[in-house]
Amino acid sequence: MEKLEIGQQIETEIVAISGDTIFLDLSSKSEGVLLKAELADENGNVSVKEGDKIKVFYLGEKNGESRFTTKISGQNADKTMIENAWTSGIPVEGVVEKEIKGGYEVKIGGARAFCPYSQMGGRKKDDDTDFTGRHLVFKIQEYKNDGKNIVVSNRAILEEQRAKNLSNLESQIAVGTMVTGKITALHNYGAFVDLGGFQALLPISEISRARVDDIQKVLSIGQEITAKVIKADWKNERVSVSLKALEADPWDTVEQKFSEGDKIDGTIARVADFGVFVNLADGIDGLVHVSELDVKKGTNLQKVFKKGDKMSVVVQGVDAKNKRISLTTSESAEQDLETKKYLASNSSDDDGETYNPFAALLKK
Repeated sequence: MEKLEIGQQIETEIVAISGDTIFLDLSSKSEGVLLKAELADENGNVSVKEGDKIKVFYLGEKNGESRFTTKISGQNADKTMIENAWTSGIPVEGVVEKEIKGGYEVKIGGARAFCPYSQMGGRKKDDDTDFTGRHLVFKIQEYKNDGKNIVVSNRAILEEQRAKNLSNLESQIAVGTMVTGKITALHNYGAFVDLGGFQALLPISEISRARVDDIQKVLSIGQEITAKVIKADWKNERVSVSLKALEADPWDTVEQKFSEGDKIDGTIARVADFGVFVNLADGIDGLVHVSELDVKKGTNLQKVFKKGDKMSVVVQGVDAKNKRISLTTSESAEQDLETKKYLASNSSDDDGETYNPFAALLKK
């Protein structure tokens, strides 16, 4: 490998992880070293393994070893390294010491830097978030007056991480794929589902084939769900998922359940200017056109019919292909049954004879 310049970035392969050190392939007889702690989380777990590719910055030689870093931290952040970090775009680690006018004072090694409010934290943060005392990673935005004026940004680092995460998710999540995540928020229009740090929307219309009026009754925050991706617009960072898509479509068997002439006691699902939609079964609504309703022309249907009210209807036609059922009003199925029972009872009382009012009087 050609001679490296301090601050130079290279992409290399991890050849071994031993103790507190990660060994890097330099395509020569020697190996580079990187502190394992740089890639470990708060629990000490490392997110990389042997064979992984990684981008690192050259720090120089020490005790015969080529040392590398993913960021400039306090222990190696002297003036030269900070300037190299500025010119090479190397991330630097610093401590937020205090809040000052317009932002925060950050200590990076022996230098002090300024981080504006707008560059601290991610896109969304609480107004009362306290950054003082925290160890964070920054990108140097300005380096002036021989290091006396340094401006840094924590948000730039977070945006780079976000872009990388989105790129990884985009390669994994496409329309038609199955995803598992936890519900983080509930609204009257739907729920937000966390997919590896990205918030996808589960519209209320995609929760179930059955109509959902109160989302709080069917979903809860923290609930884990498996859904199908129905929209993935990564350019605008919008992904929609569906639980309904995993359910059998009731319209596939609607012709086996309903046919012309069937009388059904349904529930009004929606009232429109042109008619009333009646729910016949989970996921199946039919339409009673305004011309089939016993109302005067120009009547405001919203004032006559209410969502949730019962309505007895007769099926006029079933169009499974276009998912439409035309209905007309009727006496309730229960009333029809009572009528049939009444007629049957009267018929048995007359012993098969035609009803004669004079004969009936004589029987008395």
